[in-house]
Amino acid sequence: MKITVAGRSQEMRALWYEAGEVIMIDQRLLPNTFKLVRFTKCSEVAASIKDMTVRGAPAIGVAAAYGMLLATREGIDLGGAASMLKATRPTAHDLFFAVDSMLEAVRSGKDPEKAAIAYADSIVDKCRLIGEYGEPLIKDGATIMTHCNAGALATVDYGTALAPMRVARNKGKKMFVYVSETRPRLQGMKLTAYELLNEGIPHAIISDGASGHFMRKGVDIIIVGADRIAANGDFANKIGTYEKAVLAKELGVPFYTAAPISTFDFTIEDGTQIPIEDRNEEEVTVIDGHRIAPKGCRALNPSFDMTPNRYVTGIITEIGVIRPNEVGKVRRMLQ
Repeated sequence: MKITVAGRSQEMRALWYEAGEVIMIDQRLLPNTFKLVRFTKCSEVAASIKDMTVRGAPAIGVAAAYGMLLATREGIDLGGAASMLKATRPTAHDLFFAVDSMLEAVRSGKDPEKAAIAYADSIVDKCRLIGEYGEPLIKDGATIMTHCNAGALATVDYGTALAPMRVARNKGKKMFVYVSETRPRLQGMKLTAYELLNEGIPHAIISDGASGHFMRKGVDIIIVGADRIAANGDFANKIGTYEKAVLAKELGVPFYTAAPISTFDFTIEDGTQIPIEDRNEEEVTVIDGHRIAPKGCRALNPSFDMTPNRYVTGIITEIGVIRPNEVGKVRRMLQ
């Protein structure tokens, strides 16, 4: 992805491994401050996932793979390291997939560093393919809506929801993107808009509650990411996704989610079984260190919601665009 640092545009991944360190962009400080943080311990990587220094299901998975690599370098118990990493964010399936992949690789005698780097590279390649398969869905001159951040920051590179937009732009297509702010952490405003600005893709930030208004005025397609997809095509994504899907169905707007196959959880049959993470209420009541809610008021803060498959037009993956009723084919293919 393109990142502007000190006035100079450069290509960079959201996180990587180099010389015994896991290096990542501190997403908590964007867009106003660009800072790289470095970790040498598995526990530090686990903390970075928990406190949202790194976020986005595929990027969380890669961070966890690197965390497992650090655990092997530290000589600590891999089972304990795996449990610690898995406890950080309960909803994102890529986290569990990556940790289990690393456990299997190490136990089968593979080099941990090569395995972790290969896992990261595979996620990047899958996101590139998601862009290629999703690009034909974007017509020239399209008006697009997205929610939260499912760009390169959330996926190491390219993105999931943003990947088709990047490919469409590279092919000369014009587009305009509505970016919902995504309360309470403002990932849309702080991260998605930041990526689109760096990529030169026209866009505007809208309040979450304005989505229906702009859909009715004219939106050609909605593309969002996913944190976990059940065996029937139900999926969990950032809170507020469900509302957009229902409105899209009402207004006849095609609604797609984009994710690599590692986001599919075939151990659960439907979305009611997806664990939904509840986060600290201060994410709702406090913004940039300032309390905005009356003292004494409580807040509820589910980080994700579940969108039933009947609202999903298709799932954009690295093997093509899958209709919800075709997810079983993917399950059989992987068996």
